[in-house]
Amino acid sequence: MSNTFHTASYQWRNVYLLMRHGHSQANERGVIISSPERGLDAFGLSTMGEQQLVEIVGDWQWPVPTRALHSDFLRTTQTAQWVASAFDVPIAKEQRLRERYFGELEGLADSHYPDVWALDAQNAGHQQYQVEAVNAVAARMRDVIAELEQQLAGETVLVVSHGDPLQILLTALANKPLSQHREQPALLPASVTLLGG
Repeated sequence: MSNTFHTASYQWRNVYLLMRHGHSQANERGVIISSPERGLDAFGLSTMGEQQLVEIVGDWQWPVPTRALHSDFLRTTQTAQWVASAFDVPIAKEQRLRERYFGELEGLADSHYPDVWALDAQNAGHQQYQVEAVNAVAARMRDVIAELEQQLAGETVLVVSHGDPLQILLTALANKPLSQHREQPALLPASVTLLGG
């Protein structure tokens, strides 16, 4: 699945391919896995996720990446490794691309997500259930892109992260209120959003 994201008045030095990890074991089981303690070494790609990546790499429709940066969770690491190995590009971990932390909801059913999103829509700074605030996620995600823009030019960077962080980043880059991040089109597993170019 492909999306193209347009920012009105910014000239990007690089092209970014914002990719959500492929379908994961957490998706398969319907559970929230957002803590490093659970997500770094477990809950990797599901069989469906691996198949998604076979198909995407086999029918690549975006600029060819020149490097890859990814969240250090297992599901994002495996996704990035799959794509990076297909194009033989360097790959690096970046903790700031991690999943949004969902606090007390960690390990519970993913049916709890809408409860948090409803609170997000009222206040992007809330930390109910000890979740990571939307504005904190936006800050760390924007910092990654800002650093890449400072350090690189003319590159095509594959950035592999998670659904919420990527939707929050896109909301921030569009200069929309962060409380509206769920109004962004949903980023499906293994989807790629083209930024810049």
